[in-house]
Amino acid sequence: MKLSDTAAVITGGASGLGEATARYFASQGAQVTLLDRDAERGEKVAAEIGGYFVQTDVTSDESVAKAIAHAVEKMGKITAAVNCAGIGTVGKTLGKDGPLPLSTFQITVDVNLVGSFNVARLAAAEMAKNAPDADGERGVIINTASVAAFDGQKGQVPYSASKGGIVGMTLPMARDLARDNIRVMAIAPGIFLTPMLMGLPEPAQQQLAADVPNPPRLGRPEEYGRLAGFIVEMGYLNGEVIRIDGALRMR
Repeated sequence: MKLSDTAAVITGGASGLGEATARYFASQGAQVTLLDRDAERGEKVAAEIGGYFVQTDVTSDESVAKAIAHAVEKMGKITAAVNCAGIGTVGKTLGKDGPLPLSTFQITVDVNLVGSFNVARLAAAEMAKNAPDADGERGVIINTASVAAFDGQKGQVPYSASKGGIVGMTLPMARDLARDNIRVMAIAPGIFLTPMLMGLPEPAQQQLAADVPNPPRLGRPEEYGRLAGFIVEMGYLNGEVIRIDGALRMR
């Protein structure tokens, strides 16, 4: 599948990894619809790249269904879905103030894991309607995991669990959708220079970068976007998780 022929929905598209992916896809000729809760920022980015925007709550069946319908109306089809919407939470299972609030665990899993599945299932239903392209493909779904799925640190139980779920559903979802010629992949980023990290003091950013073996720096969101674009175009990639982390192994 060529990016120039792609019609993509990208969650979390108003900032960070999602915005970088949207900008890269659009630069390669793809049609792009951004799904995000931040309407002001989402509309701005969509206008800058010549795409579309729908304010969306990925945890809501109704909200995502409306967003997918809007994307199909504007683009004519959906051939790619990239799930970048997510939240990060920190808190030990048992801390100084007692057990971690259950609500913290639930909201993290709801947004990061349930939200990704929600978008994937509804996007897949539209992809299945597509006529196969020259390579026999109808679509590709890319979910965002994290290196925390494999070596999460203390205080990361909710986040690691949600991202571990992304890893765990990659292969079975690829098998589920094989008959519809829809591929499923996941990307597991290391420490990337997203808006959350950009708010840290420079010394803190430098310390995080020093933990990365090579290159000793934070990941750039556009690198994630380029990898997502490569996955779209590399039709034999399916059912796998790709780490992009500079050989980082957290401890």
